[in-house]
Amino acid sequence: MPTPARKIIHVDMDAFYASVEQRDDPSLRGKPVVVAWRGARSVVCAASYEARKFGVRSAMPAVRAERLCPQAIFVPPDFTRYKAVSRQVREIFARHTDLIEPLSLDEAYLDVTQTKTQLPTATATAEAIRAAIREETGLTASAGVAPNKFLAKIASDWRKPDGIFVVRPHQVEAFLAPLPVGRLPGVGKVMEARLTELGIATVGDLRSLPRDALEQQFGRWGRRLHELSLGIDDHPVEPDRPTLQVSAEDTFEHDLTLDELAPHIQRLAEKTWAAHQREAQGEHGRVARTVVLKLKTSDFQTLTRSVTAATRPGSAAELAEIACALRDRVARPAQSRYRLVGVGLAGFVDADSFVAQRDLFGNLA
Repeated sequence: MPTPARKIIHVDMDAFYASVEQRDDPSLRGKPVVVAWRGARSVVCAASYEARKFGVRSAMPAVRAERLCPQAIFVPPDFTRYKAVSRQVREIFARHTDLIEPLSLDEAYLDVTQTKTQLPTATATAEAIRAAIREETGLTASAGVAPNKFLAKIASDWRKPDGIFVVRPHQVEAFLAPLPVGRLPGVGKVMEARLTELGIATVGDLRSLPRDALEQQFGRWGRRLHELSLGIDDHPVEPDRPTLQVSAEDTFEHDLTLDELAPHIQRLAEKTWAAHQREAQGEHGRVARTVVLKLKTSDFQTLTRSVTAATRPGSAAELAEIACALRDRVARPAQSRYRLVGVGLAGFVDADSFVAQRDLFGNLA
């Protein structure tokens, strides 16, 4: 007997941090709000939809956001408040299912194949959740409903803000066919460019290639691409899955030497640090101790170097400094060139236990 299709909802709060600020301060409503500290090293945590019209996006350097939107109102982030609202939203989810996989403070997957309520469909469940969020928090959320996680995530973005989009099992292949191949999970700019060289622009184009041809071109990833083009994704919703690593990476238009990587490492450290801060302020308050430098050589070899120091990095600048120092541990000729660099943080531990251990060992010193 075939396994029944899952019913997955992806809920994404609309411009979450900025919306909380606009809700709590009526003078900010209808105005371009940027949640960020000012300064050359600051990055945007969130932008209201009014600010997004000017091209302002999260993880963007704050100075660039100010250039794009000089009239933007900068508000320093208040993660304590955001975390409290996130808990409210999580409690609404829990009325419907225990299978909740948070991705951040403002989005989560829910498996509603079986629910705690008598609602007849996943769509009705999603609508009930959105209505409760609006009534109890004064905020809006968008939702995608689909047979699996990656389709639900694409769908939740379809009618933002404050919308819902449903992809039913019989609609999956038709829904995917016209989408740019870059909408598939794991297909970044570099992979998208490689696929474009093969004449593949849409998911429908990708689907037209035999699986064997994709595997020959891309190895195991080719098989995964074939499955995604058909809307196949068996990954279950994993409640309270811990973060193992946060990272940011970049592929260069022209290969660079180790000595030329410093400014790129510093920029990526800013992005990684911003993601780490969201994790530290998140539901479980976890911090990372291990710094990871990732390199890909011009001949596609991947190298990683890492260090776990007695004290964890305390800022993006410290993270960048440690990551730059890890270049000294790359034993390759000085003229070697690299096409990709990444900066990551791993070794996550509970923030409270980390402070306790630090204090304990500090007292023993």
